[in-house]
Amino acid sequence: MSPTTLQLFRAIHIVFGAVWLGAVLFLVLFLMPTLKTLGPASGPAMAYLTNVRKLPIFMMVVPILAILSGLALYWNDSAGFSSVWMHSGPGRTFGLGGGLAILAVISGMAVNAPTARRLGAIGAQIKAQGGSPTPEQQAEMERLQGRMMTALRVVAALLILATLAMAVARYMPT
Repeated sequence: MSPTTLQLFRAIHIVFGAVWLGAVLFLVLFLMPTLKTLGPASGPAMAYLTNVRKLPIFMMVVPILAILSGLALYWNDSAGFSSVWMHSGPGRTFGLGGGLAILAVISGMAVNAPTARRLGAIGAQIKAQGGSPTPEQQAEMERLQGRMMTALRVVAALLILATLAMAVARYMPT
């Protein structure tokens, strides 16, 4: 890989990784608690974030770019996933960080994406019936929001650990 290509992949990896971690922390620390407090009144904000600002697409594209660029860097450093470097301290630590990030994206796509779709469908039902949720709809929304919050906390923890691994990997003993 040429030095320019390597720099490009490194820049993409760092920027999109930082954006991914920042977005997840924003969701966990600020947005989700605010939406929970607002209850049914959060529907228009979520509809806007989902349908206009395309938050679900953003939350899929950013991690994919971070992971693909990270895999390209790992492939380069390990001479095609075949060198002794993968068993060195830096190789294992970068691998651990990458594995944690991959677990984070799988968790986000397997739990949060379907949960968000279900919340959106309930929100559309509530809007169609006049704006007030039934007790069953309210209970289901609260259950789904709790599930999403738990999964987001797991993703945040995985990403923090992945980021820490990436930050210290170069300094691990070989």
